[in-house]
Amino acid sequence: MSESLLPRREFLEMLAGMFSATTINWDAFPIGPFPDRQPFDYDAIIIGSGLGGLACAAAFARQGFKPLVLEQHDKVGGYATAFSRPGGFTFDVSLHSTTVGERNGVSNLIWGFPEITDVEFAPHPTLCRAIYPDHDIRVQQKNPAAFVAMLTSLFPDEKEGIAGLFDDMKGLADNVGRLANAKGQADMSKFPVEFPYLFKFYQWTWGQMVDARIKNPRLKAIISAQWGYYGLPPSKLSCFYYVMPFMGYLSAGGFYPKGRSQNISNAFAGFIESHGGKILLNTKVEKILVKDGSASGVGTAGGKAFTAKVVVSNANPFATFGRMIEDQPLVADYMAKCRQYSVSMSSFQVFLGLKEDLVRKVGIADSEIFYEPSYSPDAGYAAALNADVEHGGYGLSLYDNIFDGYSPAGKNTINILTLQGYEHWEKFGKDYFAGEKRAYREEKERMAEILIQKVEKTLLPGLSAAIEVKEIGTPLTNIRYTGTHRGAIYGWDQTVNNSGSMRVGHATPVKNLFLAGAWTKPGHGYGAVIPSGLECFAEIVKNW
Repeated sequence: MSESLLPRREFLEMLAGMFSATTINWDAFPIGPFPDRQPFDYDAIIIGSGLGGLACAAAFARQGFKPLVLEQHDKVGGYATAFSRPGGFTFDVSLHSTTVGERNGVSNLIWGFPEITDVEFAPHPTLCRAIYPDHDIRVQQKNPAAFVAMLTSLFPDEKEGIAGLFDDMKGLADNVGRLANAKGQADMSKFPVEFPYLFKFYQWTWGQMVDARIKNPRLKAIISAQWGYYGLPPSKLSCFYYVMPFMGYLSAGGFYPKGRSQNISNAFAGFIESHGGKILLNTKVEKILVKDGSASGVGTAGGKAFTAKVVVSNANPFATFGRMIEDQPLVADYMAKCRQYSVSMSSFQVFLGLKEDLVRKVGIADSEIFYEPSYSPDAGYAAALNADVEHGGYGLSLYDNIFDGYSPAGKNTINILTLQGYEHWEKFGKDYFAGEKRAYREEKERMAEILIQKVEKTLLPGLSAAIEVKEIGTPLTNIRYTGTHRGAIYGWDQTVNNSGSMRVGHATPVKNLFLAGAWTKPGHGYGAVIPSGLECFAEIVKNW
């Protein structure tokens, strides 16, 4: 966003208010159904079944209200879905690693929903592996001290800076946690003393945090190896959105659901329907019904209309306000403000099913690998933004190293991923959606071959000859299946000006119309969109 940053006091007051919504106390919420639901068909209509929308609907259903989820696709989940191909291969659309809670020794606790117990998560063998021109780093699961020790052994001259940076990260995470536990209530006059790390770093980028402690550019890159998870290089990324998930990964570990991410979505769907909610697939919402400035329901492409006390859009704001809603007095100003935020990058993925167990044959035990050809995240970001796969890095997921049975016996399922800007693909869009895909296919095959050759040269010799199944996903693929604006996978970028409490909120200028998901608070990623749905629900029922 181009406008100047908020004054510190105003930001801190917003920050304190934000964390009051992230501490879910189910006993504080009303129990439905309301006796006065009439003349509405449902208590809440949720447009879209991404995890943010599913979490919001599940919260309504849990409390006895009647939600309706409308999904244009033939399965729930948005990016949290999977697809199958001949040969016994089932590919995950997006998930590589996430954090999860543990109870009774089993990693199956989805935040906010202790009743959902039918999704078990398996830990990665190591948190991740990062390969640079002169360094090959493996990060242990649940062992921040080991990571610090490894970095110190590699860069002994930076020992003091490494310790200081991790003290800063621990302090910031602690401050956020204490503010959350205080339900956002803080004495602003004592804030600098009680929350010194929040007070200091509130408008810092992750790059500024690193630069304040570390001098060696190689060490800076290695510590920032996970920047691709968050869509921006350190120089542009809010320090909050690197520190919080990164410390979570280091402390709690990285996990992957048995049954793929589709199992998470299916578990939410089952929970919703078992608690009285309803889900309609293959149902595209064409119009949000507005009466006297207030959302009152939706109209579908099939000509049906449904009414509700409140409407929650899990779709992006551009689809919500640009396609589904007629001109409203305040919408133009709202969208003008939204357009000041930069939209995140999209993705380019190569899904490969191998006819042999090449991963075991080569002897790679890692499951989550980042390969970078240089120590410059800014150069990597520029390559991704310009769809320059020749000079960029890649992420490689070797799912068979997470748990046995992921692939058919003797085979492998792997994913090659790179972030990618939308502009390169925009010129193919008109023909693509008209069904004319010849030039598009040539271009995606060209890029896929470059990435396959890179992986073959750097990690998996013999990869090309082992391929049995190949599918390629581009930014246009993302638009086709999810309807997301510009194929974005992270919503708006997590810049300093659009992160934390300054991120676009759930409420909109249209009364009783709310947003949930990656485009609103707290942000993108599995660990953020589920809380987003819960925050949205909490904000709605606070006044109920």
